Amino acid sequence: MAKKRKTCSDSRVTMTELVLPNDTNTLNNLMGGRLMHWMDVVSAIAAQKHSNRIVVTASADNISFRNPIQLGDVVTLEAKVTRAFSSSMEVYVEVYAENIPSGTRFKSHSAFFTFVAVDQGGRPIDVPELVPETDEEKEMFAGALRRRQLRLVLAKRMKPEEATELKSIFDE
Repeated sequence: MAKKRKTCSDSRVTMTELVLPNDTNTLNNLMGGRLMHWMDVVSAIAAQKHSNRIVVTASADNISFRNPIQLGDVVTLEAKVTRAFSSSMEVYVEVYAENIPSGTRFKSHSAFFTFVAVDQGGRPIDVPELVPETDEEKEMFAGALRRRQLRLVLAKRMKPEEATELKSIFDE
């Protein structure tokens, strides 16, 4: 039986949160851990929509905190699957912060998360193929294999010489 094919838009999820006092640090900025939690949740939902399965977080790439998000800001998180492999999926999440009274909005964070679809026993299970449609989706899709190989090399789950997409980085 052929695997079902899905598009990036099939997995698109938007989540909105209001930064409340319990979400902030002593400087009245959103705590990094709370933001990472929200990013994990929205990304997991996108992965679940793609796979129609239970998913577990395998990795989160380079979440850097460039711009503080303040108490009272509205945080919008947008996630979508960028590529599916056998049982794993790469999900891209973007975070925007908005101060509604002042009318300011900015992109504060972005990251790639990897999820693995599992069956009820927790064993990896195949996921549908992802078919990119737009030029941006095709670019993200193409880059996903390089990002995956880099993750595996850094986790020591793949030898650098086996990372065919990364040869130019690791050649002597």
